[in-house]
Amino acid sequence: MKKYVTVLVIALSCYCISCTPKSQGGMSAAAQKNLDAMHGVNQCFDSKDFSKVGDYIADDAVDHAGDSGDIKGLANIKTQFEKWTTGVASQKTEVIKELADDEYVMAWQKYTGAYSSDMMGHKAGDTYTMEATEIVKFKDGKAIEHWSMMNPKDLMKMMPPPPPPPSSLPDSVKKDTSKKMM
Repeated sequence: MKKYVTVLVIALSCYCISCTPKSQGGMSAAAQKNLDAMHGVNQCFDSKDFSKVGDYIADDAVDHAGDSGDIKGLANIKTQFEKWTTGVASQKTEVIKELADDEYVMAWQKYTGAYSSDMMGHKAGDTYTMEATEIVKFKDGKAIEHWSMMNPKDLMKMMPPPPPPPSSLPDSVKKDTSKKMM
């Protein structure tokens, strides 16, 4: 009898497992819409055409990655984007890894390009490669907040060279400096 009960339990278990609906997997429609919006912003940067950026970013969005603090509002964000790409001849964005849900998209991205003018200590024609992690909060399929964390070595490459050390200053400057200190 035990033998039949065991076989019956195993058969019933197999039946129950086979009838359990499988998880659909993949991402929700909202998460996909957020991811598509992130890709849309990347395309705007790569093409230097920000005419459609309002399709992906809300009017009252805040970009926490501004040069001197938060950039508030779509118009100001668009102006900043245009300013950032002014000295860039070409840019290509490569997504290394991305994660998306109904509220956030997080992307580790690699940017490559060339400068079209002298800027940030670089000469026109110099190429660049940098990586950053972009975190974007979405509401109704549009970005409402953005943060960017850049690799420190890439950030340092963007900075102009430091001034010469004091020992290399001309004697006339050293004398003037020593008088001011007294």
